[in-house]
Amino acid sequence: MILMNFDEALLSLGVHEDTLTASEKMFLDENGYLSLKVILSAEEVAAFNNRLEALAQQEGENAGKEVHQEPGTVRLSNLVDKDPMFEKCITHPKMLAAASHVLDAEFKLSSLNSRAALPGQGLQPLHTDWHEAVPEEQYQDCNSIWLLDDFTADNDATRIIPGTQRHDKRPWDVMNDPAADHSDQVLIEARAGSVVIFNSHTWHGGLLNKTNAPRRAMHCYFCRRHQSQQTDQRKYLRKETIARLSPAARVILDVAVV
Repeated sequence: MILMNFDEALLSLGVHEDTLTASEKMFLDENGYLSLKVILSAEEVAAFNNRLEALAQQEGENAGKEVHQEPGTVRLSNLVDKDPMFEKCITHPKMLAAASHVLDAEFKLSSLNSRAALPGQGLQPLHTDWHEAVPEEQYQDCNSIWLLDDFTADNDATRIIPGTQRHDKRPWDVMNDPAADHSDQVLIEARAGSVVIFNSHTWHGGLLNKTNAPRRAMHCYFCRRHQSQQTDQRKYLRKETIARLSPAARVILDVAVV
């Protein structure tokens, strides 16, 4: 087994200082999120949706239990262990470069999950993925949304409040109802196959899906190296899964000894 350290793993996966442009880094710093545009082809989007649907049917009432179940949605967790196709989501160079820029520290995958907001469902209060406000140099988590349907105003796509990663308060500290509209909210409107990365300290949340079809996405979530993972990869990954992963992917998952 080839062993490598974190920096070597990023280089092996194509992450360089210029993988994100200066303007992309500036936008991410100022707004707390960044659209990486269309990364998945239409054929890849269809393949992901078909595989996730099959997994949901297979797992039934246990779907998502490794991490979280949410009424009004179909959630699946621990995706890296369930098909080689999901490795693309944890190793894409632009996404890793964005996570590295936000966290400015060694990091690892915390979890790779999927969430489908069903018709008439999906409303979340504004929230952050970290429990407290921190200074910019201490950001702890970075998340990403892999869109498997078009996100539009019609299906009330995920909303984000730009710049709130720098606030010293959380939504529930200042809003009577964090599920209510916010005057500064921006909808993430983008085509299926797009990826939007966001600083997990930025206020965000899913809105009510008002269409007759599910609003499907995957969430690839990173944390600093010292943190506990949302999905403990050493606990959940089967030996055969680890065996097929590249040395660099093992480092990202924190299942390699270095």
